Amino acid sequence: VDGFRFDLAVTLGRTEHNYDRWSAFFSAVQQDPVLQRVKLIAEPWDLGEGGYQVGNFPTGWSEWNGKYRDCVRDFWRGEDGRLAELASRMSGSADYYDHDGRSAMSSVNFVTVHDGFTLRDLVSYDERHNEANGEDNNDGESENRSWNCGTEGDTDDVEVLELRARQTRNLLATVVLSRGVPLLLGGDEMGRTQGGNNNGYCQDNETSWFDWEGMDPTLFEFTSRVLGLRRASGTLRQTGWIGEAGVGTAVWLSPDGIPMGDEQWGTASAKSVAWWVHGGAGDQLMVMLNAHHDAVGFTMAEHSEGAWQVVLDTGCATGATQERIDVLPGGCITVAGRTLMVLRADATGEASATFTDGR
Repeated sequence: VDGFRFDLAVTLGRTEHNYDRWSAFFSAVQQDPVLQRVKLIAEPWDLGEGGYQVGNFPTGWSEWNGKYRDCVRDFWRGEDGRLAELASRMSGSADYYDHDGRSAMSSVNFVTVHDGFTLRDLVSYDERHNEANGEDNNDGESENRSWNCGTEGDTDDVEVLELRARQTRNLLATVVLSRGVPLLLGGDEMGRTQGGNNNGYCQDNETSWFDWEGMDPTLFEFTSRVLGLRRASGTLRQTGWIGEAGVGTAVWLSPDGIPMGDEQWGTASAKSVAWWVHGGAGDQLMVMLNAHHDAVGFTMAEHSEGAWQVVLDTGCATGATQERIDVLPGGCITVAGRTLMVLRADATGEASATFTDGR
């Protein structure tokens, strides 16, 4: 056992009138010579007043980041006004965790867990379908921030199925590429469905079982590829905050190739952004996210030049591409609608990206 995940962990800090993150329980754990060294993960909510405490657990604890889940779901389903928060969530949610010596690893990033829709159902249903649970479809979460891509449930429509597959890849890739701890729901990597049931804990049958023979091998290959990209990149696995010594640099860029400013962040209809991250030792990545339904051209920044390679493209079924791009200042890269693309600086170190504002 290398750690513990606490369900409804806010209850551990409940006092007579409120929540105290230095309650007797948390203080005892901090002083225990064994427990203070293991992984401690909180589901940071419970029932009742003050039950939502994301970001308010002691140093040494990690938390399921429900704010991350909601924002990423909204961004990829095309909701307005989510761009600025998306940048915060993918960067480690410093607004919640950069205090008291906590690191970016305090944020456990996820879009699906055992409660709620599976990932396949998240892109296949607008509404829950819990009739089999015996409560007249009144149980389970009613607001899922899901999108069925045009048709509710099963369909033979090729365009709808292709869009659902791409949205699945977008959500998976976003979780794995974000700073913090990625959490995947078992079965999402193989396309598991519960038929739209978002409260399937009471179903010990085909609804909740894993269909190993019906797994999606292409999605499984994509998941392996994006996990391999994270594993191979020290930049994506950094635990510190931007600005700290040895952490490297990161800049959020508009599709025009300039650092995002207040006006760009404040544009409600904006749904495209690029994240340039440089962790040192030549490890540079450019993550381009386009939640628009149309293709968007991303202009490489004025001081970004040299050889880059597309290492992930959610427009491809497996994410695989070996395309090499020679980038010139002002050059444009087209990212298809509702697609995420990752470029990596050529291993020879020829590519570089610097910005005059020093970020």
